[in-house]
Amino acid sequence: MMRALYSGVSGLKTHQTKMDVIGNNIANVNTVAFKSSSTTFSDIMYQNISNASGATANKGGVNAKQIGLGVTTGSTSVNITSPGSTQTTGDGWDLRITGDSFFIVNNGSENLFTKAGAFYIDGSGTLTTKANGYNVMGWQVDPTTGTIRKDTVSPLRI
Repeated sequence: MMRALYSGVSGLKTHQTKMDVIGNNIANVNTVAFKSSSTTFSDIMYQNISNASGATANKGGVNAKQIGLGVTTGSTSVNITSPGSTQTTGDGWDLRITGDSFFIVNNGSENLFTKAGAFYIDGSGTLTTKANGYNVMGWQVDPTTGTIRKDTVSPLRI
């Protein structure tokens, strides 16, 4: 009897985790560049009541008899490469990136990646993120040859 209750409780706990993930997705539906999450379930180990046996010359094999011990959250995953929905903002500096691409931004000490394309031009003429003021990084044009230098990124100045 107790084993049945533990199995049921594990199902309720796991279902609550899935509901938490769905609630987070709903709460962030209007967050710039938010990527939704999904949850998968996984069964917990089984208790063997009797082992399996192989086939003999006179009869077939017998499957193992097992009692499941409940369910758990197998994984919670975020698909960061999926495109978000297109939304017109009326701001010419708001950009959208598609595919397996990211904007490179710099927080002053390291380069980071983002899908959020809400930008503005700061006082020094640098393309900057609206949310936190990080500089948007990109390839520059070599002034002598006129070709794009793809070996390094630096702040994009407009």
